[in-house]
Amino acid sequence: MDYDVIVVGGGPGGATAATLTTMDGHRVLLLDKEFFPRYQIGESLLPSTVHGICPMLGLRGEIERAGFVRKRGGTFRWGANPEPWTFAFAASDRMAGPCSYAYQVERTRFDELLLDNARRHGVDVRQGHRAVGVVRDGGRIAGVRYVDDAGAERVATARFVVDASGHTSRLHHDVGGRREYSPVFRNLALFGYFEGGHRMPAPNSGNILCVAFPSGWFWYIPLSDSLTSVGAVVRRESAAKVQGDPEAAYAALIAECPMIAGFLRGARRATRSPYDKLRVRKDYSYDRTRLWAPGMALVGDAACFIDPVFSSGVHLATYSALLAARSINSVFAGMDEDRCFGEFEARYRREFGLFRDFLIAFYGLHVDEGSYFWQARRISAQRGGRLEAFVNLVGGVSGADFARLDPGVAGSGVAGSEERDSEERDSGVLGSGVLGELIAEGVNLQLRGLLGGGAEPPMFPGGLSASVDGRRWVVPAAAGAIP
Repeated sequence: MDYDVIVVGGGPGGATAATLTTMDGHRVLLLDKEFFPRYQIGESLLPSTVHGICPMLGLRGEIERAGFVRKRGGTFRWGANPEPWTFAFAASDRMAGPCSYAYQVERTRFDELLLDNARRHGVDVRQGHRAVGVVRDGGRIAGVRYVDDAGAERVATARFVVDASGHTSRLHHDVGGRREYSPVFRNLALFGYFEGGHRMPAPNSGNILCVAFPSGWFWYIPLSDSLTSVGAVVRRESAAKVQGDPEAAYAALIAECPMIAGFLRGARRATRSPYDKLRVRKDYSYDRTRLWAPGMALVGDAACFIDPVFSSGVHLATYSALLAARSINSVFAGMDEDRCFGEFEARYRREFGLFRDFLIAFYGLHVDEGSYFWQARRISAQRGGRLEAFVNLVGGVSGADFARLDPGVAGSGVAGSEERDSEERDSGVLGSGVLGELIAEGVNLQLRGLLGGGAEPPMFPGGLSASVDGRRWVVPAAAGAIP
């Protein structure tokens, strides 16, 4: 069974890489060990995914019709201000109007939409097929060994393999190098679901709520009018709090955070599958010393993951998948593999580093000096805009990467400058001292080139630019370009 590309993993990263390479005319096999729909955490999206990636995949209308909870921004109880503060995506000119929101999604539904879309575009999708190793041809990775849904061991060969199989990947070590866990974010997450939880007043009722407390912080994500995802992220030194009976530990952590306890007063634990279980994830912030090798690239959680306070998981997965697809498509078009994947790795590492460095500084805003978070160092402040820079960063639209967000979304409404100015005043963010300084440093960390744009300059000296359709690399005009 010979293919051009084999993708391992059918989540957002895998479905994105498979669809974009298929759309460029290549034969693609996608293997996933599970059968969809299946449960996954990472339920809060960014506008970059909704208005950048999904339109490229031909999914804009389908995502709009799915009925997911609309997320206008985020609300935080964090830092020196005892009152919660809110940011809105509409505070950014890049996301104003039709692009000023994202979604909170049930991943069982969202991931299935992306995988079904890949199949419609011609991807050979095989569920219940578990990858167990790679095939090598000299110094190149040239395929995958897997066990099919009948238990038979098989081999598929291809010129490229994309590992998008998540943090439990069995293949990531095949690119060489090692996985390195963060010395700063070695945390534990204990999470579950409630029915009937409180909602913030409109228009922010769909926002993600993040609340710091002595042992860490909580996420509170409304997935429907009644269903809420509630997770406690605790420092590794407090791991004893989640040992033993997980139900008792979960209840104790909620009681330790008065704001979350108040939001859950009168709510009840969800009883329908897959939301009826408590789950634990540990040591989930890491990256790798290598992200690709000849014939293979890592995307999404197979490559790296950072603490989820700014909902970067699906963004990093789909962004890295786009970079990998661009590189694969360009090599097939005649470009040098080392150059294409050098661009892939450089951009991926810079995006991951942007979130990592900002998070280290953001955790430094926690005023309890006895907490784990106070130990994190802030990165150097830089001059620039404040609220808009912050919103661009946490919306996943840094720099010109998403300057071409697709505005053609029916029924999205328009948020003009007057609304944005009002939201800046109401948020109180700019007057919060250290937080205002931290927001300002986001400006010079912005990236370029994610969705193309023709005349877009390279991100790095001597680097590549994106094609107009975003699916390939091009050599900047001054140095010549491939077709």
